[in-house]
Amino acid sequence: MDLVIAAVGWAGAALLLAGYALVSSSRLSGDGLAYQLINLAGSVGLMLNSAYNTAWPSAGLNLVWAAIGVVALVKLTRAEAAK
Repeated sequence: MDLVIAAVGWAGAALLLAGYALVSSSRLSGDGLAYQLINLAGSVGLMLNSAYNTAWPSAGLNLVWAAIGVVALVKLTRAEAAK
């Protein structure tokens, strides 16, 4: 189980870094669906890893990060539905 949780954490970190790099290089929009999904998946991966390893400050940070992602996705979905 340790290896699986470590892999989930590394994948989460890679997703967050990739999302940041893509937005910073203007290859992805910061308010787009793809970026929000990348951020949500990355933060959930890191949150699971942090909680498993009892790194509570990091787990809390990533919980908030995931919540922000969910709110952004809800707003994007509502905006698309209103079109």
